[in-house]
Amino acid sequence: MLETMHLESINIGQIETISRAQQSHTTGICKYAVKGGVYLDEAGLRGDAVVDQLHHGGVDQAVYAYSADDYDWWTRAMGLKVAAGLFGDNLTIRGLPSDMNVGDRLLIGEVVLEATAPRIPCGTIATRMQDPEFGIAFRQAERPGIYFRVLSGGEVFAGDSVTLVVNDSSDVSILELFRFYYALRHDKATLRRFLKAPLAIRFRAKVEAKLAALEQASG
Repeated sequence: MLETMHLESINIGQIETISRAQQSHTTGICKYAVKGGVYLDEAGLRGDAVVDQLHHGGVDQAVYAYSADDYDWWTRAMGLKVAAGLFGDNLTIRGLPSDMNVGDRLLIGEVVLEATAPRIPCGTIATRMQDPEFGIAFRQAERPGIYFRVLSGGEVFAGDSVTLVVNDSSDVSILELFRFYYALRHDKATLRRFLKAPLAIRFRAKVEAKLAALEQASG
């Protein structure tokens, strides 16, 4: 156990339609801080909407957490106050590192979360931010936030202590996976190393596809 953090905000969204220019999205990205306890389990936070289930949600991406410190960075970079939940995060955690290894865990009371993948920006976040170039800014910032699977459920409250437990058997970092998503070239040894980590199933499928293509090309 390396350090203790705290849960600054718990954020839940309902189904909304957001628009920019000629584009509109029906989405659950608009998360707002709630008071009191919220129960979470392997399906995510009770009462939280997940609309695009092709890319979000599911047992391997049940909870999206973002660092309150990274929101502070965005506040300085953008010159405006950035509120918890703006990027669609369920849990805003003070002290959460921008980077962790896949398989690292967070303990919040009886709740145990396991890191599985970075968040990859999509057109919805650009619409949410009313900025067609925001996806590029999000990529360049390399502060993607982290998806987690829920190993043990329970009720969480804003202000709860959060403890990071490092998985010493994993050497695949969230930022390494984030960069992999955009990379034009890959090598088989790195991809095989990725597959040894407890990746989210969607990310695992991407890595497997890249590896299969490389193996086919090399004969």
